[in-house]
Amino acid sequence: MIKVSDSARDRLSNLMKESGKDLADTYVRVGVSSGGCSGLSYNLDFDSEMKEDDKLFEDQGVKIVVEKKSFLYLVGTTLEYSGGLNGKGFSFNNPNASRTCGCGESFAV
Repeated sequence: MIKVSDSARDRLSNLMKESGKDLADTYVRVGVSSGGCSGLSYNLDFDSEMKEDDKLFEDQGVKIVVEKKSFLYLVGTTLEYSGGLNGKGFSFNNPNASRTCGCGESFAV
């Protein structure tokens, strides 16, 4: 399961509206790829289609799709958003990460 904080849900909803997308019809695609200073990087994007090997989760009205390979790294993760002066943007609270980089955009398991 992947969870979405209240602040992340609100920001995703606003971004979708700005892009002409609807929260009910749009997926938030979350993934992991090789790269970054800690070895693995997070990916976050909007998508209108599910692929055959995607897993679907819904939390707080947000539909999240994750490919099976990435899901192994993301089990139990919470997507969060901070709008403050120190670190504005989305972040991943990932209990599987053994270490993260200073910017929080990459991790290792």
